[in-house]
Amino acid sequence: MASATSSTVDTGADGDGIHLPDTARDLVKILVTGPFGVGKTTLIGSVSEIRPLHTEEQLTEASARVDDLAGVRDKSTTTVAIDFGRISLPGGIVLYLFGTPGQERFRSLWDDIAHGALGALVLVDARRIDASFDVLGLVEETGLPYAVAFNTFPDAPRHHTPEQLRAALDLDPTTPIVTCDAREADSSIDSLLALVQHLIDHRPAEHR
Repeated sequence: MASATSSTVDTGADGDGIHLPDTARDLVKILVTGPFGVGKTTLIGSVSEIRPLHTEEQLTEASARVDDLAGVRDKSTTTVAIDFGRISLPGGIVLYLFGTPGQERFRSLWDDIAHGALGALVLVDARRIDASFDVLGLVEETGLPYAVAFNTFPDAPRHHTPEQLRAALDLDPTTPIVTCDAREADSSIDSLLALVQHLIDHRPAEHR
């Protein structure tokens, strides 16, 4: 299991290490969620300014019998608790990113991980859209505002329009929908910014 606690984190890419910048004003907990194998661990790893915490274990023959590997046959590990990372945005906003497990058997962890979050970025795989329905249902049950990001896997279909994707997921017209490459920091940050803007737009005017 690859993991790192805050006391063992290396210096981040910005040279500031584990310490928050002096400009930090708003500390925001964000869920990065989605079905099994959609790229949550990859996205958090691509943007985190600290060494991300991962709780990944090797997939076994036993887990293969209960986890749906359709479309992700090459996946060899899975998150069994959380992923965690941190990114500082302009304006003093610091996002604490909590990645959730994607399998139904870890659903009991959901309420604990979601507690205190202000919003969620839901990653979706266009090759298996129906795998996202359960996670979207969980997010909506919590009442969390969310944005949807389609992770652009190399073999994912490219012909769907945003309107078709929105209809396929039965999304509210106000829910942001973007595409991203979870491997690329700039692309992943753009997805998080879409969520942050959504959260700002839906806050009471006096708190914006």
